[in-house]
Amino acid sequence: MSTHDCVRGVCEPERTQGLKAPAPKGDHVLIDLKGPGVFLGAEVTKQGGSTDLTFVILDIDGRNVTNISYAALENTGLTQPNPYGLVLLKSAAIKNLTIGFPSPLHFHKQLRLTVKVEEDGVVQILTNVIHGK
Repeated sequence: MSTHDCVRGVCEPERTQGLKAPAPKGDHVLIDLKGPGVFLGAEVTKQGGSTDLTFVILDIDGRNVTNISYAALENTGLTQPNPYGLVLLKSAAIKNLTIGFPSPLHFHKQLRLTVKVEEDGVVQILTNVIHGK
């Protein structure tokens, strides 16, 4: 595919999935992509836990893009579409953080999505990252 074919869109889009089940207290790397690439969006679902003190951390090229807990998402009202790019969706059993910004974010060296679990009883954390070149 020539670069001309990608001028108006993202080349080679794909989904990369990460899973930690169960997810005990501690830091867990769910996605570790090598660049160059383009980040388009992600979802991070959490099942279980009672305090929502599980943090989702997105770093691009060593710079922190977001670091927020499920509790903070709910407490600050990030529960509907907004220009900030983070939205918490929830059901009785699952909480889902969606991440997506108005413009794609380019990374040259690395995109890393981690979670820091600081609560007991997290059954699983599942993430999907949509990215391209």
